Amino acid sequence: MNVRPYTKQDLPELIRIWNEVVEDGIAFPQEELLDMDNGTVFFSSQSYTGVAEEGGTVYGLYILHPNNVGRCGHICNASYAVSRDARGRHIGEQLVKDCLKKGKELGFRVLQFNAVVESNIHARHLYERLGFIQLGTIPGGFRMKDGHYENICPYYHEL
Repeated sequence: MNVRPYTKQDLPELIRIWNEVVEDGIAFPQEELLDMDNGTVFFSSQSYTGVAEEGGTVYGLYILHPNNVGRCGHICNASYAVSRDARGRHIGEQLVKDCLKKGKELGFRVLQFNAVVESNIHARHLYERLGFIQLGTIPGGFRMKDGHYENICPYYHEL
């Protein structure tokens, strides 16, 4: 699996994969789906968009951007998405590891996740295995697709 910067040719697959996660309604805060117009703007506005591909097939992606501005601008944030048909192949781990390197290369000092859903145990175990530290729990911080609320767990990793 190769993790590389995205290209315009990747956009249809990036949008498809991103929308799968949004449609699932259990991980991303976004509710609106991307189309070619807003997807092009969205991915190009990130500090970095990485793509996991093999043999010309895109299996996942991540976006990396500042978490805040000014005196907190050295902290970045990221989101990861893996195609439904490729989950369980440790692609997310490769994306997170690449993101940690890229964040440091871009001059960020900390990678922070604001809203990891507590029930997303696979992501939480991965982050903890890679050295992320949980900052606490925010009760009812995420509204699931079915309308119930779940706790969120902020995490950080020094770069």
